[in-house]
Amino acid sequence: MGKMAAALGSVATLAAEPGEDAFRKLFRFYRQSRPGTADLGGVIDFSVSHAARGTGPGAPKVVRSQLNLSSVSDHDALRAGLQPVSKWQAYGLQGYPGFIFISNPFLPGYQWHWVKQCLKLYSRKPNVCNLDKHMTKEETQDLWEQSKEFLRCKEVNKRRPRSLLEKLRWVTLGYHYNWDSKRYSAGHYTPFPSDLAFLSEQVAAACGFQGFRAEAGILNYYRLDSTLGIHVDKSELDHSRPLLSFSFGQSAIFLLGGLKRDEAPTPMFMHSGDIMVMSGFSRLLNHAVPRVLPSAEGDSLPGCLGTPLPADLPRDSVVEPCSLEDWQVCASYLKTARVNMTVRQVLAVGQDFPLEPTEENKRDITAEGSCHLDDDSSHVKRARFSPDC
Repeated sequence: MGKMAAALGSVATLAAEPGEDAFRKLFRFYRQSRPGTADLGGVIDFSVSHAARGTGPGAPKVVRSQLNLSSVSDHDALRAGLQPVSKWQAYGLQGYPGFIFISNPFLPGYQWHWVKQCLKLYSRKPNVCNLDKHMTKEETQDLWEQSKEFLRCKEVNKRRPRSLLEKLRWVTLGYHYNWDSKRYSAGHYTPFPSDLAFLSEQVAAACGFQGFRAEAGILNYYRLDSTLGIHVDKSELDHSRPLLSFSFGQSAIFLLGGLKRDEAPTPMFMHSGDIMVMSGFSRLLNHAVPRVLPSAEGDSLPGCLGTPLPADLPRDSVVEPCSLEDWQVCASYLKTARVNMTVRQVLAVGQDFPLEPTEENKRDITAEGSCHLDDDSSHVKRARFSPDC
C-alpha cells in the first residue's frame, strides 16, 4: 500500500502541460519513470501474488477470468506451444469488461519459436516493414541474413553500427495496414503465417471466440527507448472480434484507458510470454506503451527465456526446431529489446471491403507508411504510432 501511495503522490506532483489530458499526463509520467523506485509502485503485476500486484485505493480490482476449457484440447494447445488451458492464469479488471490478461501460458522453451519467427521469418518479404520506405525490396528481402553476424558479435563490439534488424520497427502481415488512409483493403494482402494463425485461434477460442480468423497482424519491435503512442485500434471492419497481443523479451508498461483520453489509464506490466485480449467494451479503448524496462541485471534475458525449446516436438506441431545458433542471434537482440505481435480479424464472415478509388488500388504497399514507434535514438524513427487516433 505504501508503494501505491508513493506512486500516486509522484503522479499528483507532476505538473500538467498546457492542453494535456489525463492519459497523456500518465503516459509522460511513466515515460520518465525510474525502475526500482516508488514510481512503479502503482503498476499492476499479474505475475505475482495478489498482495503484491500494486493495486490500491482508486485502482480497478483484479478478478479471475473464466476461460472456455473445453474449446481447446490439450493436444492443440501443445501444438501451439501452450500449456493446457486449465493451467492458464487469466485475469480481468473490474470496470474493463472484455479485457483478459493471460500470464505467460507458454510451455518452457516454446517462446523461442515465436521470437525466432518474428526476427527471422515474419520480417522477410513479401511482408511489409518500416524500412521499405527508404530501401529497395532487394535490400530488405532478408533482414535476418544481413544482421545475424552483427548480432552474434554484439558482445564483442558494442560500438558497431546497428544492424537492419535493430532498425526494424514494425512489420505487417496478412491485410497490410495503410498508415496514410488508416484502412485495410483487399488489394494489399499477402498470406498470413499459418503457425501464428493457429496460435491465435487457440487463444481466441479459449477466451470464448470460436471461429476467430487471423487476417491481419502488426508486429512492433521495441528498443529500450521506444514507446507506443496513445491510440485506438478501430480500423478493422468487425469490432465484435477480439484484438490479441503477444509479448516477448524485455518487460514493458502498458496503459489501458477509457473511451476518451480525459480518463486516467490503468498501468500494468507486460512480461515475456504474456497475452492480452481486448474484446467487447474494451476492444475500442485507448491504450499505449510509455516505457520498455531494462533488465534489473543489466543486459540479460527474462528467466522464462532461459529454457531451450525441446528437441522432441509433436509430429503435428506448428512449432519448428530452433537451433542454438539461431537462438544466439535472438538472445543477443532481446537483451535490449521487446517484440510484440498483435493479431486481428478484419472482416466479419461474408463481409467484403468497400470499393476504393482507383488511385488507392494502384498504390504500392511497400512504399506506404512510416515508422510508428517513438524512438529517441533516431530522428528518422520519431513518428508516433497512433494509427487510429
